[in-house]
Amino acid sequence: MNKSRWLARAAAGALVTVTLLGVALAAGQQGSQTDPLVTLSYLTEKATPEILTQADAKATDRAKALADQLNASISAYTKSMEDKLSSAGGGSSSAAFSVVSLAAGQKLTAGVGCELMLRMGSATCFASSSPALIDMTDGGATWDGSALVQNHLYMATIEGRGVVAKDAVKLLVRGSYTIG
Repeated sequence: MNKSRWLARAAAGALVTVTLLGVALAAGQQGSQTDPLVTLSYLTEKATPEILTQADAKATDRAKALADQLNASISAYTKSMEDKLSSAGGGSSSAAFSVVSLAAGQKLTAGVGCELMLRMGSATCFASSSPALIDMTDGGATWDGSALVQNHLYMATIEGRGVVAKDAVKLLVRGSYTIG
């Protein structure tokens, strides 16, 4: 009985050894230079183009999402600035120059930051203190009663400054102002 047990154990050990050698031999032959697991042609013709297509699609989606987000931010900022400009004070206000006509003796009182340019006629500036207006064309300042020079750009830096028309005048005005 002892002999048959020994024979059974020897047979089982031999079977395990042969199985392990077969697995080792099979594993050693996979992926060799002559028989690769993945061929180069599979990578270049199928796998790489699919990966690049997926990456391009994700990049395009992300770029579109960022562009939409940027456009929404720009729209919100533009609306906010337009609201602030429209509520910046009494009278008229504009982001672009508008043509304003004054008769002799009429006054245009400019808000802070209002820009004006005398196009036709003659006018003088008025202010309760100096300087009256800043001449942005030559970098100087005007004083109360100073005559405006045609085609010079002026800016009111203090509330309550403006121009009085000596005769019929046309001004280009940008910003808030009142006419009285």
